[in-house]
Amino acid sequence: MILKSRALRNGIMVKHHIFSSLWSSIKQEVHVIISNASWKVGNGQSINLWMDAWCGNSLAETLNIHTSVLIWLPKKVSDIIHNQHWLIPHYLDSLYPTLKNLVLQIDIPVDDVPDSLIWKGTDNGLLCLKDAYEFKRRQYPKLSWGKVIWSKDIQPSRSLLAWRIMLNKIPTDDNLRERGCNLTSMCSLCNSNIETMFHLFFECRFAFGFWCWLATSLDMIIQFQSLEDIWSLCNRAISAQCRIVIKAAIINIMYAVWIARNNARFKNIKPNWNSSLAWIVVNVMLSGNHTNSLASASIRDFTILKAFKVNLNPPKPSFLREVIWQPPPPQWIKCNIGGAFTSSAAACAGLFRNSSADFICGFASRLNTSSAFSAELYGFINAVDFAVSRGWNNLWIESDSELVVKAYKSATEGNHCADGLAKLGLNLNSVLIWNDVPVEIRDSFDSNKHGKPCFRVVHS
Repeated sequence: MILKSRALRNGIMVKHHIFSSLWSSIKQEVHVIISNASWKVGNGQSINLWMDAWCGNSLAETLNIHTSVLIWLPKKVSDIIHNQHWLIPHYLDSLYPTLKNLVLQIDIPVDDVPDSLIWKGTDNGLLCLKDAYEFKRRQYPKLSWGKVIWSKDIQPSRSLLAWRIMLNKIPTDDNLRERGCNLTSMCSLCNSNIETMFHLFFECRFAFGFWCWLATSLDMIIQFQSLEDIWSLCNRAISAQCRIVIKAAIINIMYAVWIARNNARFKNIKPNWNSSLAWIVVNVMLSGNHTNSLASASIRDFTILKAFKVNLNPPKPSFLREVIWQPPPPQWIKCNIGGAFTSSAAACAGLFRNSSADFICGFASRLNTSSAFSAELYGFINAVDFAVSRGWNNLWIESDSELVVKAYKSATEGNHCADGLAKLGLNLNSVLIWNDVPVEIRDSFDSNKHGKPCFRVVHS
């Protein structure tokens, strides 16, 4: 507020210099903010009628009005507002015939509220620090391996080295030459080739032996055309614990090669391949045993984990729960809602039944959403709207979505029929309402009505 009182006069920046460590930097960005913001009309007292952007571009620019003419024209938007309605003087209407059409596109609020400056880059019109940072920061392409190399189960210093290798920021001889260092080059591990980043970590006999050992441990052939391809090895594992182990093996191999190279070059310590391999195995074992990620029942994952002497974290057992649909009390209507979600479509559905378990109606609708939770939530909202439109005040809603249950504290079982309708909704183009039981869910409906149990797989 102190800075605002010093730097602004009637909402306009002062032109004289202000001794402030903040204002000099802020002043440079004012034009960026103005060009990416627009005014939302309230009472019009804060908006310059001709120079501010409040109905698209500024009116002076749109109507091609010279600045020397503006001194004879109304200055504020409030000058053409009367009793919360637009009132454009006749002479302005004659001078600028298109002005009226531009102005009438803007609605004036009923209440006398102040004008507000809206940021165009956000849905709510607010400019927060996060939005400003995202707007100003340099946009780099997303790296496919950017998140793969980091894990809480692997020491950050080792992942950082892998990050530098992927970006080719390691001070190997070839990179030092590019920076102007004039030096003779020889690989300190094999003493037979010049040292390049790729040779050191992948082609050198010392490093190549580690990759052969890894291929044997994984029982696969390792081939890659670029550095990015090596991280695809993690995708060949089924379980999360096995992926952590493979990731740790790759990162520790890189780290072991770099440490052996530095010891040989700067400490004159001859590299010992077997000692380095034992060090890699120990560190991979520590990462694999430290992680909370779970293994799978795959024999392939079992073989890989045992090759690195890692104890399996068995997956949590699942069991079958018997589910019997219960009708609502008399004078009540129960609606079972469900959602269906695929990579390309989502849908919600609802099924209404009375206390005698008779079918009243059902609905299904395809949705433009990107999550299963949103599909379930839309099903809940549509069910309530549908019940209100029919005058059903005693409504009992069941959902099998745990998040929806927590949000609305509804029951959670007996949704096989609703789930079946939701799957039908994936192929719809509009809302479809059934007054009779659809053939696709007839068997599930009859089982519910006669109290027959169904079973749901529950993961503990």
